[in-house]
Amino acid sequence: MKILTKIIASALLIQVAVYAQEQRPNVLFITSDDLGLQLSCYGDEVIETPNLDALAASGVLFDVAYVAQASCSPSRSAMLTGLYPHANGQYGLTATTTSLHPHLRDATLPNILKRSGYRTGIIGKLHVDPGNSFQFDSRLGNYMDALEMKLVAERSSQFMAESRDQPFFLMVNYTDPHAYRPKGNVSNTIGDWSFRDSVKGIPETLVEPSEKTVLPFQRIDTPEQRKRVAGYYNSVKRMDIGVGMLLDELKRLGHVDNTLVIFVGDHGPPFNRGKVSVYEGGLRVPFIVRWPGVSKPMRSDAMVSTVDILPTILDAAGATTDIERHGQSLRPALEKADAPWREYLVGEFHMHGSPWFPQRAIRDDRYKLIHNLLADSTKPSGQVDGDIAYVVSREARYDGTQIRTAFDTYANPPEFEFYDLEKDPWEFENLAGKFEYAAVEARLKAALLGWRHETDDPALDPSFHERTMKEIQDRISARRKKILNL
Repeated sequence: MKILTKIIASALLIQVAVYAQEQRPNVLFITSDDLGLQLSCYGDEVIETPNLDALAASGVLFDVAYVAQASCSPSRSAMLTGLYPHANGQYGLTATTTSLHPHLRDATLPNILKRSGYRTGIIGKLHVDPGNSFQFDSRLGNYMDALEMKLVAERSSQFMAESRDQPFFLMVNYTDPHAYRPKGNVSNTIGDWSFRDSVKGIPETLVEPSEKTVLPFQRIDTPEQRKRVAGYYNSVKRMDIGVGMLLDELKRLGHVDNTLVIFVGDHGPPFNRGKVSVYEGGLRVPFIVRWPGVSKPMRSDAMVSTVDILPTILDAAGATTDIERHGQSLRPALEKADAPWREYLVGEFHMHGSPWFPQRAIRDDRYKLIHNLLADSTKPSGQVDGDIAYVVSREARYDGTQIRTAFDTYANPPEFEFYDLEKDPWEFENLAGKFEYAAVEARLKAALLGWRHETDDPALDPSFHERTMKEIQDRISARRKKILNL
């Protein structure tokens, strides 16, 4: 009888374990390359994005969300490690030879999930080094493939359908609306979207240049810039259509009710004062989460970060990690609108391709401080995917305007910048050093310094910059010599 009881008990334990395994949600993690807040669910009036609007209506839309760094590789490294780039080692693009620190290379999100029994897949670019630090069972990594919405939906559907016996983690990385130039095509500049306004008939109806196609964080209005911004919007429209196709496949396969869906932009648009900056136009992105059984449909003013993605997914999967992460699970903010959350939101920058220009930025619900760590010795790059806004801002018609002053600050920043985001949401008037804001500025400086100590920011050591720049240059030189067989 005792033996029979033990057998029954063991069988029940196995059933419970299997049931728990089955109850773990699938994870569909969607990123859009170079996407800022240009979605109708975020109040944009140029285009309609019905599919992302519907996702937001069924989940939680976070009004204030930051990426860790407004550069492709560092941003994605933070999502996949839960650590800011200053701690994970991916300071710039993979082309800069920076990469994840060795102790993190088996502690990435897909690796943890794979060890926890998930089937892992990726569609579109990874763009974090070393690539073998990410264990995906399935890959569709061609950059051009991720522009073809039907192909992305088909491959995603195939992956989800094949994941019958285990929960899946699928990361879908849309190329749109990133600016780029096809290899061998010298007739198009990198910031010219016109040759891909429509890809295989998507979208059917195009955005035309108009007075509406002027970015609020630039306020630069010329026929050429209107055309470029209109092209950017057409790419956003195509991406939204693609997300609709993808979510239709999720529904067709019966996975809607057991799949955590996270949608995020990897950083702001590829225009001056957006991408590769620590301004709101660069750091602030759309961030939408639908977690069946956990999230309540709502707009949330909780300040969230993409470093929260890994802890949230691990929470949903019941997976653990021995490495302390900078982010935190979004579960409380998804369950209750008034859940206690962070007081400050932080972003940073080191480099894109070049030059090395380290920055740290912190904001609360109204004010923002930017610390340009090497303002006296280096300057940021004025080049952002061929954008012409800075050059246009030099024209005489902008003399004496806030636009000229803002672009002057962008190109030749002082050590500190300080903004009142309630009055000046796109940071055109630097208030640093003004007496009436002294107390708030001091508070944010103290909070930023505290965060840097808490996260072991290596840039607290002044020698870090010169040492790291030399290491990068040495590796690049060695790579060139190897290519040239010198």
